[in-house]
Amino acid sequence: MTSAARTPLEGRVAVVTGSGQGLGLSYARELARQGAAVVINDVDQQAADAAVDSIVEDGGRASAVVAPVGSTETATALVEGAVEAFGRLDILVTNAGILRDRSLLKMTDEDFDAVIGVHLRGTFVCVREAFRHFKENGVAGRIITIGSPTGQYGTFGQTNYAAAKAGIVGMVRTWAQEMARAGVTVNTVVPVAATAMTETVPYFRAAVEAERAGEPVPAFFRRDLGFGSAADVSGVVAHLASDEASDISGQVIGVGGDRLQIFSHPQPVATEYEDGGWTREAVARRLPALIAEHRQPVGETLPPLPEELQSQDAS
Repeated sequence: MTSAARTPLEGRVAVVTGSGQGLGLSYARELARQGAAVVINDVDQQAADAAVDSIVEDGGRASAVVAPVGSTETATALVEGAVEAFGRLDILVTNAGILRDRSLLKMTDEDFDAVIGVHLRGTFVCVREAFRHFKENGVAGRIITIGSPTGQYGTFGQTNYAAAKAGIVGMVRTWAQEMARAGVTVNTVVPVAATAMTETVPYFRAAVEAERAGEPVPAFFRRDLGFGSAADVSGVVAHLASDEASDISGQVIGVGGDRLQIFSHPQPVATEYEDGGWTREAVARRLPALIAEHRQPVGETLPPLPEELQSQDAS
């Protein structure tokens, strides 16, 4: 970069999967702005080349590896691509993903396997290969996986996506333990931002239209919902990639608009004991009252749109 001041990621090299456009491109551009050389990954050569050009035009360094995420071969190619282009690898952001939304009885084996293959297996193989490189080369690497509110709450019609995103969080909590001795950190970022998916949801129409017009997104979306642009998420990704975040690992961090959140690790909300163990009769006697007092919500409940935004939500 052209700034005389040393940037937080100067001399570092990052791989960002699924970074030809959208959120992934925003992460890649911010990492480059903070001084990292970036390997762009996408399945579309034209999108990857355009992403590289946009970073280079801004004074950064970038190259591309065009390949679908999900296989060990692609994971290896990404690590090797970073080393060949820039001599090292320090940061991995696993953003690549696809959607195949259908309700349970309409979801095919192919729908399920495709999403699990890219999101869950893709994250697994890319992290495995990056960690292997870090450990073998004594690199205190930074791994940032990308989650979703769906993985935290569940969303109608997204069995495959929910399973993948929840699974990523489970893997991260395991990896944080396995990687600690090597000085490698691994975290999950849960973005809430305008994407191709949210553009089709009437509830978010006012926010999406404001963003397209270059106007401020209403405060209700940015603060109450924590919903903003891709750029609002990128700062967290860049910080977690830096030395300043060396003591943060195994965490799930939600970010969007003006809001940042730390998600709790699942903990029991109630504990009861039954002398001699829980027979069916004992469960029938005591569980209903316990559930009634501590029933957990299913899905994410969005607050009503303010009146001034409702007219823009009309079909």
